[in-house]
Amino acid sequence: MRAIKISQDRKACIGCHACIMSAPQTWFIDPKDGKSTLVGGKRKGALYVAGIFECDLEANLRAAKACPMRIIKIAG
Repeated sequence: MRAIKISQDRKACIGCHACIMSAPQTWFIDPKDGKSTLVGGKRKGALYVAGIFECDLEANLRAAKACPMRIIKIAG
């Protein structure tokens, strides 16, 4: 199984919830600031990074495409 990394520039998030509608297993809204949060994300500089399972790839590709700010990147 290949390692798939997903990253988010959380500071640029506008809290539109598009990622959550596409991949609710990977994203949630932080009640403190209303922005989306990457489940299991670790801060690396300006980004939050996490690994995802291959079975979650398609949903997260939809989330990245749906994001109006284009702050979700997937590599792997």
